[in-house]
Amino acid sequence: MIYIVFVEPESPGNIGFLARTMKNFGLDNLILINPCELKNEAYFHAMHAKEVISNARLFESIESFIEEFKIDFMVGTTGAACGSYNVQRIAITPEEFAGSLQIKGNIAILFGREGNGLYNEEISLCDVLVSIPTSDKYPILNISHAAAIIFYELFKKEKNYTFEGLEEASAIEKGQLISDMDNIIELLNLPPHKNKTASIVFRNIIGRAFISGREAHTLKGILRRVKERI
Repeated sequence: MIYIVFVEPESPGNIGFLARTMKNFGLDNLILINPCELKNEAYFHAMHAKEVISNARLFESIESFIEEFKIDFMVGTTGAACGSYNVQRIAITPEEFAGSLQIKGNIAILFGREGNGLYNEEISLCDVLVSIPTSDKYPILNISHAAAIIFYELFKKEKNYTFEGLEEASAIEKGQLISDMDNIIELLNLPPHKNKTASIVFRNIIGRAFISGREAHTLKGILRRVKERI
C-alpha cells in the first residue's frame, strides 16, 4: 500500500492539485500532517478527485502516522539534494527510485511544506531521498508538478504501460523495410558508392527510430508501391 503524505501544507489549493495528480496515476491514500484549513479551494482544484480529499486522514505529526499505519518504508522528497558532503541529503532520481522499489508492505512518500520542504529531522526518518534534476536557475518545483513526475515513474513501472497499437516493430519487420529500400535503391541505377551510402542512411534511420508494428506495415506497403511504379 502506498500512502502520499503532505507535511504541513500551507495552501488548500495545493492539496487539491496534489489530490488530482494522485488520481491521475491511480493513487488514493492521502495523508495530511498538521494541514491548513481544508477550504472549498482544495475541492475546487481537485476537480474529479474530490473523494481523495474527503477520504484523507489527518495527523498532528509524522510519527503518529507511522505508528498507526505501521509504515515499512519511508521515502522523502527534496528539491535541495546535495553532493556527497551531506550524506543525509544524497538523493536518487524518480526513475532510479521507481526502478529499485519493491512494493511490499506499507510505503509512505513524503512531500514537504511549500516554502521550506522537509526538515532534516523529518528526512532522517526516511529510508531513501528522491530529488528531480532541474535547472539551477529555478530548481524548486511546485508540489503537484514534482508529484506528477514521481507518480508517473511509479505508474510506468507498475503497469509496464504502452499505448494500444504502439508495440515496437520487430527486428524481422525492420529488416524487411531495409530489404525493400535496398531493392528500390538498386532500381535507381545510382553509382555503387551512392547505393551503399543511401542504404546505410536508411538503415541508420530505421535503427534510431521508434517504429510501431502498424507504422512498419504501412511503410512496407508504400515501399512496395514505389518499387512497382519504378
